[in-house]
Amino acid sequence: MSVLVKINRYLRQTDMGAATFGRRAVNDSRLVADLRRGRQPRAGLVARIEAFIANTSGRGRS
Repeated sequence: MSVLVKINRYLRQTDMGAATFGRRAVNDSRLVADLRRGRQPRAGLVARIEAFIANTSGRGRS
């Protein structure tokens, strides 16, 4: 499963905005928009995103 699919699922589950996610996950408010336009993240960035999702899943809207 691609990181963008994971992000989109997380955004739906938490009702978090894309810019907020990027800012909180990796300090880049344009992250999700850039990924949706084809940006290819490196392994380190993917690991940071996945860690954020794993560590905050189930917390709901914040």
